[in-house]
Amino acid sequence: MPKMKTHKGTAKRVRITGSGKLILRTRNPKRNKRSRSKLYQNLSDVGAHSTVARAIRKNLPYA
Repeated sequence: MPKMKTHKGTAKRVRITGSGKLILRTRNPKRNKRSRSKLYQNLSDVGAHSTVARAIRKNLPYA
C-alpha cells in the first residue's frame, strides 16, 4: 500500500499543539506586522471547530 500524502496547503496553515489541538492561522497575515511565532502565540487559545478539525485531520494523515 502506498504512503499517504500530506496536503501541503493545509500543513502550512495549521499548527498542532502537544495535546493534539489544531491551531488555525489568521487570514491575511501580511497585514499583521508581527512575526510568525508571535502570531501563533497570540492565537494559542483559538482552536479549530470539531467539524473543521475532522476535515483537517484527513489532510494531515501523519500529524
